Amino acid sequence: MAPKTTAEVSMDALYRIFTVPEAPDSTLGKIEQHLSENLEGFLASHIVTQERPLHEIEHDFAYSDIPEQPEFVSDHTDTLLKKLVAQSVHTASPRFIGHMTSALPYFLLPLAKLMVGLNQNLVKIETSKAFTPMERQVLGMMHHLVYGEKKGFYDRWMHSADHSLGAFCSGGTIANISALWVARNNLLAPDGDFAGVSAEGLAAGLQHYGYSRLVVLVSERGHYSLSKAADVLGIGRKNIVSVPADDNNRVQINELKAAAEKVTREGGRVMAIVGIAGTTETGHVDPLSEIAEIAEAYQAHFHVDAAWGGATLMSNTHRKLLAGIERADSLTIDAHKQMYVPMGAGMVLFKDPSLVSAIEHHAEYVIRRGSKDLGSHTMEGSRPGMAMLVYSALHVMGRKGYELLIDTGIERAKGFAALIEQQDDFEVITHPELCLLTYRYVPAEIKASLANADAEQIAAITPHLNILTRYIQKTQRENGRSFVSRTKLTPRQYFREGTLVFRTVLANPLTTHEMLAKIIVEQREIAATAPSLRKHILDAAERVGLVSSA
Repeated sequence: MAPKTTAEVSMDALYRIFTVPEAPDSTLGKIEQHLSENLEGFLASHIVTQERPLHEIEHDFAYSDIPEQPEFVSDHTDTLLKKLVAQSVHTASPRFIGHMTSALPYFLLPLAKLMVGLNQNLVKIETSKAFTPMERQVLGMMHHLVYGEKKGFYDRWMHSADHSLGAFCSGGTIANISALWVARNNLLAPDGDFAGVSAEGLAAGLQHYGYSRLVVLVSERGHYSLSKAADVLGIGRKNIVSVPADDNNRVQINELKAAAEKVTREGGRVMAIVGIAGTTETGHVDPLSEIAEIAEAYQAHFHVDAAWGGATLMSNTHRKLLAGIERADSLTIDAHKQMYVPMGAGMVLFKDPSLVSAIEHHAEYVIRRGSKDLGSHTMEGSRPGMAMLVYSALHVMGRKGYELLIDTGIERAKGFAALIEQQDDFEVITHPELCLLTYRYVPAEIKASLANADAEQIAAITPHLNILTRYIQKTQRENGRSFVSRTKLTPRQYFREGTLVFRTVLANPLTTHEMLAKIIVEQREIAATAPSLRKHILDAAERVGLVSSA
């Protein structure tokens, strides 16, 4: 192999890197052209379908020395194509239906380039003079979508220096942490000689107010980011109290009331109650209005984690599924999920724009008092102008465009569930409420007997079915033609036995019914390549009398 040439090291060379674009016929120039012309085609032709073992990919990125000499852009781009792009996950593929990441509208690519080129820092208005009011407007639009306040409300509060309708952040985790941060600081606010939890710490706050602990109540389907929030905020992960869900994966209201009463009776304080609008595993929505009643009764902050399902509010047909969300004190929405913008566009919204005063921070060199710097009310400091891409998507697609995408995704999920139910060797585990469902493969001779199986029989065959599910999912992923994810649920119909299932997210507008039918066929074909695993299932079923021996 010929030795790799290095680029020139000089101020002139560096100047060209900063100012002169690559030629149209260069590797990078061709990539830009192809991306602009056909994103899906470029990704399909450059991302390999056969999965490479992770340890081999790690070998490509094994050197820890910073390169001493620069290399030519075209050489480096070739390296990226071979080592990075080729082994990336094809999240834009209409057959990639396993996670909450979808295709992007093509117009966002050049706009993203513009955003990167402007390189605005949204922490302070001095580095984001136009981006700051634009971000405030986007937050106002989303606030209006949720809470529907009148025009005068937004005229007064949207651009107020001392208030905020919300904040952009990197994702749902930071949004959830921010909401609970606000809840904690407002609950343990300054009082008399007590300067507030932000000044004196949690222990002093608990002592001053006479609480033994602070607790957050959430369904057992709550996102793991809430445990992170409890850790960061000092209330402790054990104080995220998991409340049982019902057969439809929604929090049980009676259990929620009982948990709130128990915490209070024992001297604790319910700091917040979190409702879920689109659970990560099954896509279901908690009874938000009923949760709001309990939160009001216990004077707890009501937060809704709508990172996934919040965009459903765009649909006049389906927004009723989120009834009660307008009563939330705060909520999380991820625009990089069902609003189809690139990763890194989370939002937290606050019903009352004065709530954020409890987390206000200032510094003399930046976010000064009285300024409109967004950093005074955000957990993150330096941030890119992702609000620009949300702003553009809202304008280019409009509410009605989003409504069509949301409605189509939900109908597609219902259609896929119906297709699965027509099979004699597949079963739906959780039916879709939004555009997410779970299912699994079960040999036909076993499936016919499941409805009448008792707890002992289910316990005997489930571990073997789980092994087969894992094998099918992993093999399908490695084949690279399509992808579904998997998770473990505890279905009531199977006596709460831990059950591995395929998890499917149908938000990509390019996914067709024919593609879904082929995914089922592929999974059945993969199952046929594992006769020993199928035999273990049948043997276990025979041992416990679920099926008769041949």
